[in-house]
Amino acid sequence: MMGAKLFEPYLLKEVTLKNRIVMAPMCMYTAENDGKVTDWHLQHYAARATGQVGMIIVEATGIVPEGRISENDLGLWSDEHIEGMKRLVNSIKSNGAVAAIQLAHAGRKSTTSGDIYSSSAVRFDENYKVPKEMTIPQIKSTVQAFQDAAKRAKQAGFDVIEIHGAHGYLLNQFLTPVVNQRKDEYGGESENRFQFLKEVVFAVKDVWSGPLMVRVSAKDYDENGLDVNDYVVFSKWLSELGVDLMDISSGGVLSKPVEAFPNYQVPFSEKIRRIAEVPTGTVGLITSGKQAEEILQQGQADLILIGRELLRDPFWPRSAAQELDEKIEPPIQYNRAW
Repeated sequence: MMGAKLFEPYLLKEVTLKNRIVMAPMCMYTAENDGKVTDWHLQHYAARATGQVGMIIVEATGIVPEGRISENDLGLWSDEHIEGMKRLVNSIKSNGAVAAIQLAHAGRKSTTSGDIYSSSAVRFDENYKVPKEMTIPQIKSTVQAFQDAAKRAKQAGFDVIEIHGAHGYLLNQFLTPVVNQRKDEYGGESENRFQFLKEVVFAVKDVWSGPLMVRVSAKDYDENGLDVNDYVVFSKWLSELGVDLMDISSGGVLSKPVEAFPNYQVPFSEKIRRIAEVPTGTVGLITSGKQAEEILQQGQADLILIGRELLRDPFWPRSAAQELDEKIEPPIQYNRAW
């Protein structure tokens, strides 16, 4: 009898994940205003690695101070952040998981003090500040900041980097015409709106040869916005640039509720995987082993990203294995209990 696909290894470029279970990046809002790793981060991520997750993507990490979602987010805008990140990477890897990090800039959705920036001077909603429209020199310096953060991620020992181009944050604000009202080379046609993300990918790849992922929101949930067909094209372009896997989410561009239900984002992943012919990860209200296994068996994704279910149950891989009649190796310290 064949084993469950969920517990098969997965080769992401040259990095092997022991299974297809990935901890989705989820902000902990627990850093001090300095963006440094705390004891909470160390125990939080190590617990999921101990629980036998194949890869852990550390939460959205600000490449510049004003690029944080909140003033309690992690950061990698300074060499002073490297030491804490090294400790975090070691705690993840020593417990058997692959260590990834999501590099991010919140753009107009930043709640930090001081000026915030976007593709255009359009605020997210009445609870947010009006952002300043980024000048071309500011765009170029932000590309440089992504590259500098990637260098630091490499120094810290991360195995994988993910660029955050989803959920209405800065790169997403350039991609979508709902927010991007620019008249220069970064606005207008889709190639122009893609230009910022393209430059970021090039800049990161100049200093990073490991696996590279990009997270996107494959639907804006607005009649004037982007949908999965647009992201099939963007995903092809990103694959041609050397991106190894597309992490497919949706929403977050506009301040409106999205109707979420189990597997609601899986069709986006399936379509992008099939038509753009790129590996994908899928996420969103995936809570059971059988549900995850079915997605993989049907070829709708290559990796399963688990978010809130891993907050509820750090040992979710064990629960999924039991449900699928699979035996997985426990941490040796827990042998007598598993």
